[in-house]
Amino acid sequence: MRIARFVHPQGVAWGVVEGALDAPLDALTVAAIAEHPFGPIVLTGERWSLSDVRLLSPILPSKVVAIGKNYVEHAREMGGEAPESPLIFLKPSTSVIGTGDVIRLPVDSTHIDFEGELAVIIGRPAKDVPREHAMSVILGYTVGNDVTARDHQREDVQFTRGKGYDSFCPIGPWIETELDPSDLRITTTVNGVIKQDGRTSQMVHDIATQIAYMSHVMTLLPGDVILTGTPAGVGPIVAGDTVTVEVEGIGALTNGVVSR
Repeated sequence: MRIARFVHPQGVAWGVVEGALDAPLDALTVAAIAEHPFGPIVLTGERWSLSDVRLLSPILPSKVVAIGKNYVEHAREMGGEAPESPLIFLKPSTSVIGTGDVIRLPVDSTHIDFEGELAVIIGRPAKDVPREHAMSVILGYTVGNDVTARDHQREDVQFTRGKGYDSFCPIGPWIETELDPSDLRITTTVNGVIKQDGRTSQMVHDIATQIAYMSHVMTLLPGDVILTGTPAGVGPIVAGDTVTVEVEGIGALTNGVVSR
């Protein structure tokens, strides 16, 4: 099931996207659900063509928890090795935007990178979850882009400023609830040119390990987003670019880039 959050003529709602994954937008419909996606899905009977609504970020999380250097080749391109324990950091909720929204580049950074990732959406409160039960707390999966001001990250020797700017966490286009995330292709293109091409099977720490580790540190709440790490091939974006991250079985997240 694909769950989207969208603007329609009467307001904002969640809905179920209907139609084949590879169909054009005008061939897809979105059926509104009565409340939210964290319980039984009840349709209201209202439907719109997906081309007649505007998709928003599929969730508004209380926090985004991300993992760094979780692919060996990416760790090496950053000048090191993958850590033995998960390296986690936070991105603020105000960094979240949806597909079609623009990434706004801060004027005081000269090196801003894309980082295409598989994102996990938490479905119920999770604290000290054993690894063997970790996958049961997941609502579904979406596509993420961990946009990073690399010069700020290096200057600060920690991640908050470099990864925390408004618009630095595009996610979308929707949440896929029925997916095996163990071996999915992740690609990132900038202006149509492939820059990243990896698979989730290349993760150093798998999703269950990440959830167990993160939930030991902090309580994960429904709607929280986990960014699971990026494959090798990260690189810069500048104003005027269009960056698209696509994850097999979910879809594509596309954002333009502008100066702030």
